[in-house]
Amino acid sequence: MYGYKSKQKGVLPWVFGILRFITLFSILLLIINPKFKSESYTIEKPKLPILVDNSASIGELNQKENVEQLLQKLKENDKLNSKFDVSYYSFGNDFRESDSLSFTERNTNISKVLASSNELFKNQSAPTVLITDGNQTLGNDYEFSAATYKNPIYTVALGDSIKYTDLKIEQLNTNRYAFLKNQFPVEVILSYSGTNPVNTEFVVTQGASTAYRTKVSFAANETSKTLNFTLSATSVGLQKYTAQILPLSDEKNKTNNTKQFAVEVIDQATNVLVVSKLTHPDLGVLKSAITTNEQRTVTFKKPLEATSVLNDYQLVILYQPDRNFASVFSEIEKLKKNTWIISGLQTDWYFLNAAQTNFNKEASNQSEDIQAELNTNYGTFAVADIGFQNFPPLHTEFGALTISVPNEVMLTQNVSGIANGSPLLATMEINGKRDAIWDGEGFWRWRASSFLQTDSFQEFDDFIGNLIQYLASNKRRSRLEVSSETFYYNNNPIKISAQYFDKNYVFDNRAALNITVKNQETEKQTVFPMLLRNNYYEVDLNSLPAGEYGFTISVANEGVSSSGNFTILDFNVEQQFLNAAVSKLQRISANTNGESYFVTQSDSLLKSLIENPNFQNIERSEQKVVPLIDWKYLLALIIFALAAEWFIRKYNGLI
Repeated sequence: MYGYKSKQKGVLPWVFGILRFITLFSILLLIINPKFKSESYTIEKPKLPILVDNSASIGELNQKENVEQLLQKLKENDKLNSKFDVSYYSFGNDFRESDSLSFTERNTNISKVLASSNELFKNQSAPTVLITDGNQTLGNDYEFSAATYKNPIYTVALGDSIKYTDLKIEQLNTNRYAFLKNQFPVEVILSYSGTNPVNTEFVVTQGASTAYRTKVSFAANETSKTLNFTLSATSVGLQKYTAQILPLSDEKNKTNNTKQFAVEVIDQATNVLVVSKLTHPDLGVLKSAITTNEQRTVTFKKPLEATSVLNDYQLVILYQPDRNFASVFSEIEKLKKNTWIISGLQTDWYFLNAAQTNFNKEASNQSEDIQAELNTNYGTFAVADIGFQNFPPLHTEFGALTISVPNEVMLTQNVSGIANGSPLLATMEINGKRDAIWDGEGFWRWRASSFLQTDSFQEFDDFIGNLIQYLASNKRRSRLEVSSETFYYNNNPIKISAQYFDKNYVFDNRAALNITVKNQETEKQTVFPMLLRNNYYEVDLNSLPAGEYGFTISVANEGVSSSGNFTILDFNVEQQFLNAAVSKLQRISANTNGESYFVTQSDSLLKSLIENPNFQNIERSEQKVVPLIDWKYLLALIIFALAAEWFIRKYNGLI
């Protein structure tokens, strides 16, 4: 174009030719799109997580200053910080990354810390420094958690291993509720640390009166005593007691000699009747979950036995009913009893559809596996998501379940991740009578799965308990429903929840709820905002000291409020220890190929970490394959060549 028979003379054809060559050559390169390899190298330091006990027991053992000095020395050591990528974490109830320490955590969960750290650094070289007194108040035995730890653990014991003479209330067990004019059991485990025989007394007082007293003795070969006795429930309401083992004259820690406990005395229990002709694991799970709350009793009857005793119960659970339940349904209709129907593969749906008019299912005699999904807009009562979507599937008969009366669906059915439009659990309330339908068997697996996820049955049991509490009551529904306990221990979560409904009894998630808490002794009032949690509002009151409180929950700009009372009992489990669990810390270090030190041996700890040849930098190479089309400079070159050619031609009047 610019060479053969070109009209331009001189240097211009060469300039145009070169620019056009660059353009075409670059475009052809892009069409071919060759790939280039690049390799980069990085140096990776070994990780060094430092886990620091932030619980109140550190202060009780006078180790705050030692911890702060140790951390300062670790942070200022240049050799340590140049060799390791150091990160700092604190723990008490929970495990968190932190630079500041308060030593106010009310519990210590070392097993959770080790599990979390192990997961966080599982594929890395990460020797772990654990700075703690080794005294755990929550969770599994951390010695077992350390058995699967993938990195060496260097323990730093806070406190000494000296054994002091000490009497202690190791554990006190009693029911949370008792019934009026009944006896309730109390179990107390007492322990003794010492070498000489001692005699003392164990006393339980209620106010100024003594409810129980007995003499106890200990020796070097008899260091533990278990006492079992009963107390009388003579008055309705919250009854507070103080248990004490009288201290010895030379005891160093007398705080652990005393423990407060309380029992709420109620006039009658909530009686639940389970009617079933089957033997099924679901029934055992129902009993376990319902009776977690001592206010409730569970009785099992076969259909023919149940008809004559229905009036003795506030709630009737009908498990997989068939034609044998005909007389039961007839009697329930006469007595207007609240019911919870649980269906499954053994349910006779032809009978059940005819026996009641609340719902209907087009049964097909084919089985189906379903999973649950929580309806976050469910507003009848507060429901927390306990991981329903992760629970194993339930078994039910294939077919659409249709509810023909006003209802609220709590759980919907899900098949292979797709909602099928049928409810799994729904509640109904008609003329003061409350009913529920649960369409699926095998929820015993849910309770087991919940335990695997949380190391506790509590979440599942609370879910069942809330459902039972709603179904067993005929109390008229109000626009502001409050859920609280009559007493709390201050080392456990202190939470109050509430639900607020608009005038159509639809849950209102736009409301502003506040709780005003008043200390009955000091008259001090504190106002807390309540936070929205899915379909309920909640407040955490763990910042309050022990004492008796009255509270009022009010809705901003609405004339709706609800009041109540609760008591916080003083018990600081972190004050129960005299020294560090040195031998246990030494064992977990030995079992993970680490080392154990006292807090005064910080120089030895630093030397061991810095000089250990097993902790070396790792050089990592990363190879990248980059296609030419990703090279933006080539596109810029094409644009430049075309623009230059156009500008030069324009300048010379060739366009």
